[in-house]
Amino acid sequence: MDINSDDLKIFVAVVDSGTLSAASVHLGQTTSGVSRALSRLEEKLQATLLTRTTRRMELTEEGRLFLDKARAILASMEEMEECIRIRRQQPAGRLAVDAASPFMLHCVVPHVAEFRALFPEIRLELRSNDQIADLIEHRTDIAIRIGALSDSTLHARPLSSSPLHILASPDYIARHGLPAAPEDLANHTLLGFVQYELGNQWPLRHAGGNSYAVTPALSASSGETLRQLALEGQGIVCLADFMTRGDIASSRLVPLLQDFTTGFRQPIHAVYYRNTQLAQRISCFLDFLQRKL
Repeated sequence: MDINSDDLKIFVAVVDSGTLSAASVHLGQTTSGVSRALSRLEEKLQATLLTRTTRRMELTEEGRLFLDKARAILASMEEMEECIRIRRQQPAGRLAVDAASPFMLHCVVPHVAEFRALFPEIRLELRSNDQIADLIEHRTDIAIRIGALSDSTLHARPLSSSPLHILASPDYIARHGLPAAPEDLANHTLLGFVQYELGNQWPLRHAGGNSYAVTPALSASSGETLRQLALEGQGIVCLADFMTRGDIASSRLVPLLQDFTTGFRQPIHAVYYRNTQLAQRISCFLDFLQRKL
């Protein structure tokens, strides 16, 4: 039996991706090639690792056992590579970073070229996820999270904080006028989040306290989608400074109700599991990103 690292990588990619076609995209191979490689691996092992139907794939008992071993072997191989690179003071290897799409687009992507020039041996994988992702399930090394943290099993490093702005486009203001006080928002079209209630608590002082709960007329799961809707004049929105700073500077979006804002700032953290194998890659990326923020 001659199993190599490519066999293990293909098998793990199929399991993590959920489908052969998704795995083929991740691996840069054809779907038929991935299918043949998986079949060859099962022939080598003389065991069925995955039961496949037109709709789904499930691991067999042998598949679950093999998956655990495959992950351990691949991790050991990466660790060996990392040890050699560390001796030469060159951080290297795969680094998967997960962040909500607005943060990824506005705070990470503009600096990728510089980071890659500084650390050419690090293979960045950038993933946008507007919901909180499980690091292990999504094979993520670092997740950037905006807002309060609740998972104590993760190591967290504060990176920065960002104020929130109440905003509308000049076109919307021309058509609907300016709200003079938070209570006036009831007469306006409000844009907000779906499945993220904290995002619909706007930092405004009013008779009921320092947090104004809004009921959006139009909701989206992504802050970037809400930003685009606001730019199109679809309503009033509450978004972070890191993604709207340029819009405000160019007057594409206009801050509203500034006399009523509480000054609340959203914390920005990087979270990850303590892992000495990844320590150097994580540190150099977070040091770099914190300088940029």
